[in-house]
Amino acid sequence: MAGSGALLRQCPLLLPQNREGTAYEGFVTAQGRDFHIRILLPMDFQLKNARIECSWHLKKILHGYQHILKQRLHSCPDLVSFMVELKTILEIALKNTQDLHIPRPPEYYSCLVRDLEILGWNKVAYVDTGLTTIKLKAEDSCGRQHLMTLKLNAKYPTEPPDCLVDFPVQFAISWMPQNSLIDIYNQFLAALESLKEFWDAMDEIDGKTWVLEPENPTRSATARRIAIGNNVSVTIEVDPRHPSMLPECYFLGADHVVNPLRIKLNNNMHLWDPEISLLQNLKDLLEIDFPSRAVLEKSDFAKDCGICYAYRLNGTTPDQVCDDPRCGQPFHQACLYEWLQSLPSSRQSFNVIFGECPYCNKVRKTHEND
Repeated sequence: MAGSGALLRQCPLLLPQNREGTAYEGFVTAQGRDFHIRILLPMDFQLKNARIECSWHLKKILHGYQHILKQRLHSCPDLVSFMVELKTILEIALKNTQDLHIPRPPEYYSCLVRDLEILGWNKVAYVDTGLTTIKLKAEDSCGRQHLMTLKLNAKYPTEPPDCLVDFPVQFAISWMPQNSLIDIYNQFLAALESLKEFWDAMDEIDGKTWVLEPENPTRSATARRIAIGNNVSVTIEVDPRHPSMLPECYFLGADHVVNPLRIKLNNNMHLWDPEISLLQNLKDLLEIDFPSRAVLEKSDFAKDCGICYAYRLNGTTPDQVCDDPRCGQPFHQACLYEWLQSLPSSRQSFNVIFGECPYCNKVRKTHEND
């Protein structure tokens, strides 16, 4: 698997358990302690469909952080990035677990309650009984609702709280011992406005096109797989810091359909206009109209896999299509790989397997780690 060297550097005690690189087992280290963990990836290496198994001790420490971990699985591009995030979250969890056993001075509570009163209780979405975890809510200038989770340690306000947000970029706060929650909240509001253009672009895509993946995108999700037609789609990866720039585009579908789209994208790239919306730019460059949510149903272009007869398999949708224009049958990559592997006539070259389409017998190929 690509990045195995980087993974070894980040987590030297986490080792691959199979040749395909879909199973890892070992230990993740935080604060000088080793915790047993096992990570199982699907054949397509999509992190959002990964399964994580860990010791009861680690599970207990990470209790309350599951939604953050799930969000990171959806947003991290590879296993190395996720392990870096996991170690960071584990460091925070360990610190907070230790803090629970440190008696907090009366000044901690009086200072915190004063800060909350100055900030306004109407901005508080949740506070736990021990006053150690607080969730603050905010609305950006477009009316979108956002949450920020604060984990406070016993030395607050000398030390800042840990902040967890659903952002596509890192949110690092600036803090001085004389600062208060209102300073963090104002930094949160400023960060929301800096991401306004990115969320505007993604909201337009979510509202006006049929997004096949992710099904329920988080605010941190930077990728969208958009339906173009019957078994044809494009995955775009938008830079949240430069949302008006041309995103990375990956086409999925039969060659005779996606090759003309690639040619149009390359030929029209110079027409990209940062002054108009990302969606309109994509339409202009590809010279197409995306299927409208107002006119078409998802079932009009989202077809079931020709092998397992399901649309979703472990969260993934069919992303392989037979290249024969008379066939065009879609498949899940995992189903097609398993099918081709079972054929006596199939052949494999490195991680590419060649075999016949189960519908039209046209020879096609798929990658082991597509």
